[in-house]
Amino acid sequence: MSFFLELWEFMRERKKFWLAPIILVLFVFGGLIVLTQGSAVAPFIYTLF
Repeated sequence: MSFFLELWEFMRERKKFWLAPIILVLFVFGGLIVLTQGSAVAPFIYTLF
């Protein structure tokens, strides 16, 4: 949890709030890949890319 707090402090102090949506999308795609490994949904996810 301290990593996220440090990241938030960095973005707040340096006024780099534009990084937040990029990081959020990366986490969503990472979670999607982890959750769909070995499932029946995986072929449909890969066709999106």
